Order: sequence, then C-alpha cells, then structure tokens
Amino acid sequence: MRKDVRILLVGEPKVGKTSLIMSLVSEEFPDVVPYRAEEITIPADVTPERVPTHIVDYSDAEQTDEQLFQEISKANVICIVYSVNNKKSIEKVTSHWIPLIIENTDKDSRVPLILVGNKSDLVEHSSMETILPIMNQHSEIETCVECSAKNLKNISELFYYAQKAVLHPTGPLYCPEKKAMKSLCVKALTRIFKVSDLDNDGILNDNELNFFQRTCFNTPLEPQALEDVKNVVRKNLTDGVCNNGLTLKGFLFLHTLFIQRGRHETTWTVMRRFGYDDDLELNQDYLFPPLKVPADCTTELNHKAYLFLQGVFDKHDKDRDCALSPEELADLFDVFPYMPWGPDVNNTVCTNDQGWITYQGYLSQWTLTTYLDVQRCLEYLGYLGFSIIAEQESQAAGITVTRDKKIDLQKKQTQRSVFRCNVFGDSGSGKSGFLQAFLGRNLMRQKATKEEHKSYYAISTTYVYGQEKYLLLHEVFPDFDYLSDDDLSCDIVCLVYDVSNPYSFEYCARVFKQYFMDSKTPCMMIAAKSDLPEIKQMYSCTPLEFCRRHKMPPPQSFTCDTAAAPSRDIYTKLTTMAMYPHVSQADLRNSTYWLRASVGATVFAVLGFAMYRVLLKSR
Repeated sequence: MRKDVRILLVGEPKVGKTSLIMSLVSEEFPDVVPYRAEEITIPADVTPERVPTHIVDYSDAEQTDEQLFQEISKANVICIVYSVNNKKSIEKVTSHWIPLIIENTDKDSRVPLILVGNKSDLVEHSSMETILPIMNQHSEIETCVECSAKNLKNISELFYYAQKAVLHPTGPLYCPEKKAMKSLCVKALTRIFKVSDLDNDGILNDNELNFFQRTCFNTPLEPQALEDVKNVVRKNLTDGVCNNGLTLKGFLFLHTLFIQRGRHETTWTVMRRFGYDDDLELNQDYLFPPLKVPADCTTELNHKAYLFLQGVFDKHDKDRDCALSPEELADLFDVFPYMPWGPDVNNTVCTNDQGWITYQGYLSQWTLTTYLDVQRCLEYLGYLGFSIIAEQESQAAGITVTRDKKIDLQKKQTQRSVFRCNVFGDSGSGKSGFLQAFLGRNLMRQKATKEEHKSYYAISTTYVYGQEKYLLLHEVFPDFDYLSDDDLSCDIVCLVYDVSNPYSFEYCARVFKQYFMDSKTPCMMIAAKSDLPEIKQMYSCTPLEFCRRHKMPPPQSFTCDTAAAPSRDIYTKLTTMAMYPHVSQADLRNSTYWLRASVGATVFAVLGFAMYRVLLKSR
C-alpha cells in the first residue's frame, strides 16, 4: 500500500475549494477565505487508513497553467469541485477539467477522479441526475460526493473517499462497462483461492475459510456469519457452493459483490496480504525478502520449509503413488506465472519407472534450487504462499544460511546438510553416466535420455553414520583453460577417467595439479567403465601411484553398465569425505571406516522410505 496520499482540488473560481479544506482543518466555516489554502499534511494517526495525507489547493488567480500541470502530474487523486447551484461550473467538469487532467496524466496510469458538489446547503434538490451520466461516460471517476463547507456536511467523507480512491482503487479490479472484474484481478484471486485450498479439492471448506479470514483480517468468522456468506452465494449462483464449501466461482462472485457495493478495501486487503501491488502484480519485496549470505556460506532449506513443501506435495499427489505425474506437477505450478521446472529436472533428480518425479526427487530439486540460486527459491516459495500458509514473516524464514566453511574446518565438524561435488573428466570419460547412476539409472536407462533434456547436475540423499545428507553432483565442462570460480568452489572434487582410454587419465592429473594440489578440498579419483578391459594410461605414472604420491584414496572402480541400479557406495564415500575433510588419508584407505558409513546408509535409506509410507498412510 502507498506510504502517503496526495489529494489535489481543482475547479472553477468561487466553487468553494479553499473553504472545503479550511472547514476540514478547523471544523468550522471560515469567515475570511483566501484565494488559495497552503498545502496541509494530515498525520497518519488521524486518518482512517493510517496513511499521511497531503491536501493541495489550486487557484487560477495565484498559479500559472504550468504550475497546475505540475500539480496534476504529482497528484494521486484529483477532486473536481463544482457548485450544485451553478450550472456553468457543472458543465466545465466535462468541457474543461476532465480533458485537461487526461491530457496531463500518463495514459497507462490514470489518476482517479472524485466529483465534488459543494454548497448543497443552498439548494433543496440534488445534482446527481446531472452527474450520473458524466460518471458513466468516464471510467476514471471513482465516485461523486455532495457536501457543504458551510454546514460541514460530508467534509470528512469527501477526503476519506479521496484517500480510498488511491489506496483501494476500483480501476485495476473492475470494469464498470462490462460490470465484471478485470482479467488480472480474476487471475490474482484464482491464485489466492488455490493457495488457500489446502487439500486441493477445489472447495474452500469451513476450516479453510476461517484460516483465510484469520490470515487476511486477523479474526475468524462466526459460524452463523459463515453460513450467511454461503447463503448469499447460493441465492445468486447454482454452482457457487458445493459440499457446503465455497467453489472458485463462488469465491470470485463474492469479491465482485464487494466491489459493486463499494467495499473495494475488502478485496484490496486480501490482495495485499497475498503479496500483490497496486498493479495486481506480485510485489518484488514480497517475492524477494532481504536475505544476507556472506562469502563461503551456503543456503539450505530448514525444517519449516521442508514441512511446507511436503504439504504441497501431499496436496497434489492425488493418487498417493509418492510421485507427481505431469498433470499433478502442472497443477502444482498453476499458481506460478510460468513453468519453473523444465524436462532437464527429470534427469537431475530421482524419478519412478514412468519418469515421474518422486517425493524424494521433488525435495531434492527444491534443495538444489536453494543451494544454487536462493533468490529463485525465495521467489518460488512466494508463489506457493509459504509465508501465508506457514504463518511466517517472509520466505526468508524457510532458509538457513550455513556458517563459514573455514569455521567448520577449524572445529572439525559441520551442521550443513548439502554438499557439493564437482565432477571433472575429459570428454567421453563417463561423467554423465556417473551423475545418472547416482539417481539409480543404469546404462540401459541412460540411453533413453534425449540430448536436449540432459542435465549437468544430479542431487539425491545419502546416509553417513545415520545422518541423511544431500550430495549435489555437478558435471564441469571439460575446458581446461576456462574453469570459473564456480567450477572450482565445492566440498569435494571427483576426477573421472575412462579405464579403456589410454589418454583419459592425463586430463584428471592436469586438473588436479593445476587447481587442487595445494587446496584443502578433498579429491577422489574414479576409474569409470570398469566393466571394460583396463588399458595402461599414457602418463608418467599409474593412477594408483599418482594417488599415493598425492595422498589421495586409491582410484575407485565404477561402472553403470549393470543389470540393476548401480551401486551407491561410492556416493556415500564422497559425502563422507565432504563432511569430514580433515580426516586423515590413512583413515580414508581403511575399509572398516567405509563399512561403518555405508552400513548406516543402507539401514537409514530403508527406514527413511518406510517412515514416509507410514506418514502417508496416517495422513
């Protein structure tokens, strides 16, 4: 909502513009009226809407046309004052003032107009019959008020209506000619309905309506009031109420009724609570709340965000198969202005046999977005209504900013849940296969992936000593001379070479020596395509000797050409090394060390899925 309101009064001489302002301020009719009143500011605490209001007078005796044009351009609302006992002043409203104002305001943002009939104390009849046709001809006119500066009649109401025309304008919401809400208004209210429909059954039941009422107006509806609202809808629409709940049609009808009855503030209160600005676009402050992320810190979702996202998944997984079909996913993102996930996401996270994103894959993709682009994550959570449904101040309440990695190294422990592994290797070394194998896909399944749907990321969970962690794999493009800071910034480095290609290892050795030999980032060598005959590498020493020389674990054999899903042991090792970069190389070469980590991983992976099944059944 605007932080202040600027009201300009214009009209013919002697219609009482200055008297209206002076009567408002002094609460009595002035004996002496100057040509023009000085600009006055009414403090926020004495206005109904709690917004500072500036009232500006105009006098052609003291001001030039240029000054008038400047004041018109600065005004938020303009009151055109006429005298109810002066026909010429009424005629000038359409012949002079409205064309002048339209000519000097931006066509894309019309300033609202209020027609003010002053000196009603001098006549017994109303001027409304003359004014109504004018109002119908000009959509800019918000309302018309008859008042008397002498009797103080409707003076406060006049300035309240002017303030209301700025803070709760009709223009963006409603088209008087069509007697219907505008398309942007319908679109915004449709999103609000879908966010508020917590069980996604297409109906707002009593609990959902009460939550909506409490969210927007800080007070629940009494049972009888709730029933009265539904009865009003029933009388006017056959399909506005279903199973004793409000349908989308009923919800839209109610807001149309509010607007038609002059209660725009009700609809605007709802709009602003759900993040909309005066143009019915989601406010940038709502979508992107402040969030400070210092250098060497990462961003993760916290339990509040995960709980909310689990609820969103449940809401749209209608067949309860723990996966989102393309139709269910489209329904989930229907509250977005665009589809945020492309086909590459299906090759970034775990999917079922039909290629649909699973519950685990869904949470993994959200984790990936939060880690790589937290601003985008804040935006997405805003579209879903996180701050409203989770009853938080903003989406930032769902984000944890981790502490500096240097502190983790000093303390030899970490509280982070997401670890990044950058995967290096020459072209054809098996990097892509390594990423896809992490998602449970063997070579046969990988061959079905379209090249244009390829992803350079893969993320899923691993278990280290019973703790669930996310491992984020990033395939780095094999251009040795152009490695960016992003390519080099990670928790662990994975160097992949093809055992069947004699020239494959050399690239890994060069990358390690150039970029990681003197860094504290742990490195792991992967001997990929281990199902093929191993050929001697054309390098000064063998991969095993290279690893020993540089105090790395020995090369880990890996293949994704398996009948079942490839082994996940290597990914547990990578996560463990990322979590404990300070662990000595002797420990890393110890098989008992890896056995403890991998047994924990197997047990907790089984328990984790079983627990989700139990929770799903209980819901």
